[in-house]
Amino acid sequence: MTRQTSKGTCTFCHGEFSKAAMSRHLETCQQRAAAEAKAGGRQKTQKTSKFHLVVEGRDLPQYWMHLEVPASATLTTLDRFLRDTWLECCGHLSAFEIGGVRYAIDAGMFEEPFDMGDKSMRVRLEKVFSPGRVSTYEYDFGTTTELKLKVISEREAETRGKTVQVLARNNPPEMLCEVCGKPATSVCSQCIFDDRGWVCDTCAENHECGEDMLLPVVNSPRVGMCAYTG
Repeated sequence: MTRQTSKGTCTFCHGEFSKAAMSRHLETCQQRAAAEAKAGGRQKTQKTSKFHLVVEGRDLPQYWMHLEVPASATLTTLDRFLRDTWLECCGHLSAFEIGGVRYAIDAGMFEEPFDMGDKSMRVRLEKVFSPGRVSTYEYDFGTTTELKLKVISEREAETRGKTVQVLARNNPPEMLCEVCGKPATSVCSQCIFDDRGWVCDTCAENHECGEDMLLPVVNSPRVGMCAYTG
């Protein structure tokens, strides 16, 4: 897949910014401040520590999200969010690697000799995250999707609503049919490993691997992998 200059949309003001500029924008977005003030004024809330994270595809950085997550949430909660939003297809295993320590979703399920020494994801983010820390995440140890996570900052903020909040997300990259140049709607789950196989609806009918190998083009770093349909 050809890398493109990636822009995304702010959840609050709907302005478009690059991934790097989005971090700066979110600090000063007036609509975000207004939304938080309004929410805090209409219900009883308490302040808690929250992490601002940027999550992106390790090899496909044009797919990214800015997230805010309470420091008291667990890696299990973050794992579930990433699965639901970007990754889940067949209930595969997953793991974070943070500071040289691996935290797996199946840790503790097996006794020796199958225990690989992984720690459980049932650990709070405040125990493993801090501003500036970079970590990785894997979903599916066969056709693996790898993500990179960076903690941008930590702040005290009102607690409300969802545990994980999407602050901004990349706009869908423009993928073109390799046959006719029109917007691609499908990608071949075999050809994608050779960085090809993007086709439109018309050209999909004649794709050499057959239509059964095609998956929909979706806004996720797992596009074209396994049975992922978004």
